[in-house]
Amino acid sequence: MSRIACLFPGQGAQAVGMGRALVERSPVAREIFERANSVLGFDLAELCFNGPAERLDETDISQPALYVASLAALEVLRAESPSVLDQCVCTAGLSLGEYTALAFAGALEFEDGLRVVRERGLAMQAAAETVAGGMVSILGWELGRVESLCAEVRQPGEVLQVANLLCPGNIVISGGKDACHRAAEAATLAGAMKAIPLKVAGAFHTEMMRPAVERLSAALATVPLRSPRIPVISNVDAQPHSDPEEIRGLLVSQVVSIVRWEDSVRGMVAGGCDSFYEIGPGRVLAGLLKRIDRKLKCENTAT
Repeated sequence: MSRIACLFPGQGAQAVGMGRALVERSPVAREIFERANSVLGFDLAELCFNGPAERLDETDISQPALYVASLAALEVLRAESPSVLDQCVCTAGLSLGEYTALAFAGALEFEDGLRVVRERGLAMQAAAETVAGGMVSILGWELGRVESLCAEVRQPGEVLQVANLLCPGNIVISGGKDACHRAAEAATLAGAMKAIPLKVAGAFHTEMMRPAVERLSAALATVPLRSPRIPVISNVDAQPHSDPEEIRGLLVSQVVSIVRWEDSVRGMVAGGCDSFYEIGPGRVLAGLLKRIDRKLKCENTAT
């Protein structure tokens, strides 16, 4: 029997139309979106299905939208292929996706998780609007070379640092907008395969998100957390945690910490996982898996 790990996407995987096909064919997916609309007080389904893309891409909307669309996909998978979830032995999510993973693992109730994710998006959007920031994906270089790039182009008082360790040869840096622009130009001139500015609102997973910490911490303090029924891998240290208060603290730290996705995947494989399901919009995580280990199998759910 396979030992399955379920993976949930993070911000950037959103796309206009996500969730529509699920809702059209599945009453359980429709119910998830209806519950979300009730909690949020606005029509999230309309934004997911019809956009506009500019609004769906904004942090305060994209984060709850991905959480809801991914959990709708999960419930359809549960209804149509229950054996997959019966064989799931651990779970993880990329950045925002960690909240989805925690809801799947029973550590968070759906509505509680949605309220926190909405507040997280609002807090991060507000922090991003305080100081202009960005993120750049550097392709083809290893960690040491990317760290050197940041040190070379970073000016006094600027933030520019590694933010996401996604897979071999794909490392995301984050910082001030001008610093990111110089880094992208310098990386290209120095022979990086590509330097791709990401469509994000700010310098996520750096100290520039520090203003969001207090607001997120307050939101998390209002909701109950339970020990997950299966291991949930933290983005902060690539380890599972069972103590609810420890999980709460790690979720707060996550917004200003490096996302250790490659280490998370390797840890799941070392623990015996031999098959993966990417549950939610897009195919980003399947692509990263293949870069980590081409032998890993990954199924995608349609949204």
